[in-house]
Amino acid sequence: MEFDRRRFVSAALALGAAAAAGPVAAQSAGREFAVLNQAQPTDEPGKVEVLEFFSYGCPHCADFNPLLTLWAAKLPADVVLRKVPVSFGRAAWGNAAKLFYALEVTGDLKRLEADVFKAIHQERTNLFDEKTITAWVTARGVDGKKFTEAFGSFGVQSKLRRGDQLAHAYKIEGVPALAVDGKFLIATLPFDQQLAVADKLIARARSEKAGKK
Repeated sequence: MEFDRRRFVSAALALGAAAAAGPVAAQSAGREFAVLNQAQPTDEPGKVEVLEFFSYGCPHCADFNPLLTLWAAKLPADVVLRKVPVSFGRAAWGNAAKLFYALEVTGDLKRLEADVFKAIHQERTNLFDEKTITAWVTARGVDGKKFTEAFGSFGVQSKLRRGDQLAHAYKIEGVPALAVDGKFLIATLPFDQQLAVADKLIARARSEKAGKK
């Protein structure tokens, strides 16, 4: 399943989030995955990189997160999962992305990520504005000063822009979306099937890297 623009509008109204137009349509080729017309550079060329494009505001991302977390815990040493929060140009989702990166800075991301999804989608907490976000994280033991500085920092803003640039480069229209090794974009499939396809593409990318040595 995938969180598309129409579903976002309904959810955004319920949560008070502002909606805007999404980026260009995702590439489509094949039943299980697309091969990107232009391969994208990865952060760790010596490893197979898996990207998850997501947003805390996306209910399907919330459903996918527990499965992805279990899958990621079993990844071999030569594979790295990198999560990329995207905004699709929406201020509300931009703040949710900044929440992700600021928690990374304070060292609280792993501890609180599942709670963020729960707060938004089960408890209906509006974690899309800075004041509410800051109050929520400090109530959960995060250093408020450090978090506030990170949330408004140039570094976090740069990461937000970079995430949206990546989403555009990969032609991401809906989330969650998985990409493998800068080359492959997995199709919209049931979550377990997406992860099975990711396993196959990881093996393919590993083989291709070995062949270049």
